[in-house]
Amino acid sequence: MAEGWRGIFAVLQTPLTEVDAIDMQVMARQVEFSVACGSHGLVYPVLGGEFQYLTDAERADALKVVCETTAKRIPVVAGVAAPSRAVATELARSAAEAGADALIALPPYISPASLDQVMDYYRAIAEVGLPIMIQHAPIVPLPPPFLVRLLTEIKEVKYLKEEREPSAHNLTQVIQDAGDECLGIFGGGHGRWMMSEMERGSSGFMPAAQTLDLYVKTWDAFQAGDRAEARRLYNAHLPLINQLIMVGLQVCKEVLVRRGVFENNLMRTPGAVQMDEGDHLELDAILEELGDLIGVK
Repeated sequence: MAEGWRGIFAVLQTPLTEVDAIDMQVMARQVEFSVACGSHGLVYPVLGGEFQYLTDAERADALKVVCETTAKRIPVVAGVAAPSRAVATELARSAAEAGADALIALPPYISPASLDQVMDYYRAIAEVGLPIMIQHAPIVPLPPPFLVRLLTEIKEVKYLKEEREPSAHNLTQVIQDAGDECLGIFGGGHGRWMMSEMERGSSGFMPAAQTLDLYVKTWDAFQAGDRAEARRLYNAHLPLINQLIMVGLQVCKEVLVRRGVFENNLMRTPGAVQMDEGDHLELDAILEELGDLIGVK
């Protein structure tokens, strides 16, 4: 695998006002918080940002705020996933105009697409000319050999975010088979397999921003050769990661509220699980145990 971007790229959440509009001031604050935490890049909007429940205009306007606030200090990877090639291409053009440094997209995610249609979808996005990352998630599974084809046959497709289980095994196979045509493979899933995936050569991770500083510390310790410290930090993080997986993205927003970044934990997703009193008590205990491992305000 050739050398490309590496590190922790924050997947930004979508902050909402009480009237269900995107809070652009809080979005800018989240960008500054992520930069202060040591983020190596930003990603928006993808599944973690509830992209599928945003209007196209909201996606464009919020991405513009992200790019303008970041001001090229770190790369911005714009989410352009769509149900069809035509919509994804339009979103990709809009992202390029906003100043994004790269694009990330799931394959078409509503109606099942053939592998040939998926190839055409990414070729169309590639016409914008920006580097592309495939988001490989359970909702649209692709066989690893086809992922390798995308990485080797479309010159703009250079990165993979691997989230389909067993993600660590898929990561190993793609690294072996794609060679230098692939510039990087990033982990997702809130970093639940972070240690295993780093051992296998992951280029980085794309978690939500709520405890980004702890993800960065874990990454930095591993890159410095201190595997014991990296595992200690990873183990300390697991209770929160478990709650994120079990309860959902509202936990991410709630932690950002408690850290002074968000004003509320409102969700756009219909039917999203709402944290109850027990969840809040569990989060109280988790954050108390994490203590000084998270501290950026």
